[in-house]
Amino acid sequence: MPISIKMPALSPTMEQGKLARWLVKVGDTVSAGDIMAEIETDKATMEFEAVDEGTIVAIEIAEGTDNVKVGTVIAQLAGEGEDASAPVAKPAAAPAPVAAAPAAAAPAPVAAAPAAAPVKTGDRVIASPLAKRIAAQKGVDLAAVKGTGPNGRIVKADVEGAQPGAAAPVAAAAPVAAAAPVAAPAPVAAPAPSAPAALPDFGIPHEDLPLSTMRKTIARRLTESKQQVPHIYLTVDIRLDALLKLRAELNSALAGRKVKLSVNDMLIKALGVALTQVPQCNVAFAGDTLRQYARADVSVAVSIPNGLITPIVTDAAGKGLAAISTTMADLGKRAKEGKLAPNEFIGGTASLSNMGMMGIKQFEAVINPPQGMIMAIGAGEKRPWVLEDGSLGVATAMCATGSFDHRAIDGADGAQLMAAFRELVENPLGLLA
Repeated sequence: MPISIKMPALSPTMEQGKLARWLVKVGDTVSAGDIMAEIETDKATMEFEAVDEGTIVAIEIAEGTDNVKVGTVIAQLAGEGEDASAPVAKPAAAPAPVAAAPAAAAPAPVAAAPAAAPVKTGDRVIASPLAKRIAAQKGVDLAAVKGTGPNGRIVKADVEGAQPGAAAPVAAAAPVAAAAPVAAPAPVAAPAPSAPAALPDFGIPHEDLPLSTMRKTIARRLTESKQQVPHIYLTVDIRLDALLKLRAELNSALAGRKVKLSVNDMLIKALGVALTQVPQCNVAFAGDTLRQYARADVSVAVSIPNGLITPIVTDAAGKGLAAISTTMADLGKRAKEGKLAPNEFIGGTASLSNMGMMGIKQFEAVINPPQGMIMAIGAGEKRPWVLEDGSLGVATAMCATGSFDHRAIDGADGAQLMAAFRELVENPLGLLA
């Protein structure tokens, strides 16, 4: 009997997606790990891999189809020994979509569902080819590893931390299995007001471009954030001369390791350390619950062709500057290629958005719920500055603006965080401690 291939839940918040492109056709033979399609989710365009081996006998959903609900049969696969030329019976009705996160959940649920048990077909454990290679090299028993990939599939991250013969630790990020989060990070919100059915035509030459799934999600969630989260904005001027001097010295020392620190790398570290120093700002608001995090995972806004994505630097306070630089270079590159795994951009305890590199002097960023704050970084520029001895001089300075969820963070606590952040940037040797 043919295997029904269903629309996967490629992120915990995904309820539907766009089948952007098929990379296989009827009659093609696929093996586990082969890329079958590109699926546009609410976060990014991601590749969908085959889990089973066999021959494609039917394509149920044409490429370019939008709003395909999770769980809908999109193709049929004839397994080994089955007649691939036999007609495939159409399903009587599309299956019910799997449970998804509440509409108000922003890019990441605060709590993750338990990892799915390893998926087996007969005696075969379903794992990606890369995960199988790593497991073989390390002597890891895949049968004991819990998969966090689509439908419980074992992926690279699941085996990297596993000991030989032991199960890999459960990932901290939410698995992409079709399960609802254990605890809702934010209250369920009413849907955002719908756009007008049609824009008036004023006779101006124009082209109406359909919104991508990502852009629709960005529009909905940012509207929800501004409507439901009472923002308070706190701005400080920060002198950069000492940080720029230290950066130059460190880059000279790291040249042999082919590591080049950016100002942004150092600001990520500064925000991570500041959040650990002022833990009352490292929080998430969820109705009658306030969650305070013991680790600072900083989501960093990265512009990509179809919108915006926020890859996460986990434990930004505990990582060294060189590690942050290497991590961001890798995450940024793969973000632009649409190759981030869900656990690499879903989550985070606070965010940083740097538009200074684009020449923007100062701005106020929109909070990314359920996170409690986001730091907006403006451009560094030469300014008149009152020096330590009281004389007037010139300094390189920037504006940093923190946006805080006033339901969870009082203004005085936000001010403490901004002061801690400024102190770390102006006296950057603290970043090396």
